[in-house]
Amino acid sequence: MKLILASTSPYRAAQLRRLGLKFDTCDPKVDENLFKQAGLSPETLAETLAMEKAKGVSQQNPDAIVIGGDQLVSFEETILGKPGTAERALEQLLSMQGKTHLLITAIAVLGPDFNETHVNHTKLKMRQFDRTALKRYIQFDQPLDCAGAYKLESQGITLFEEIESTDHSSISGIPLMALTTLLTRARIVLP
Repeated sequence: MKLILASTSPYRAAQLRRLGLKFDTCDPKVDENLFKQAGLSPETLAETLAMEKAKGVSQQNPDAIVIGGDQLVSFEETILGKPGTAERALEQLLSMQGKTHLLITAIAVLGPDFNETHVNHTKLKMRQFDRTALKRYIQFDQPLDCAGAYKLESQGITLFEEIESTDHSSISGIPLMALTTLLTRARIVLP
């Protein structure tokens, strides 16, 4: 059965390659802002966006198994997305330093007679840094396309003093342990 990742994220594609599966990628073309303005809880928003992305691609590929995903940061009752600019990245990192936030990663697997989602929570406590150190980090890692303005798989790991998660792979965009379970249920043969 054809497998499609409903994402243009190079991070998610790299993760899926770790499982040794052949898959295509497709831009889900979902207007995330419409859902962000609906006032959903962070978990519901991430899960809804993951499913909408999978649905968007599944409609054009009804015989395929489609994986959709979304990730966001929940911090002090605010949802932090991708900063987009170095200035916004610095603002996000400064606000979170010395505090704990939640990284919410959702996936949806959709196919003929299959429709399941999974949401993973990762609790992270950031160290204290001065503005200059955070600017150096942003310059090095360029985390402008990452929720929360950090890349834990790179030098972003130096920003944290504690990380709690049931599936550390979710930090990069896909909780691979949960995805493996869902794909097995969807009758995808894993190597």
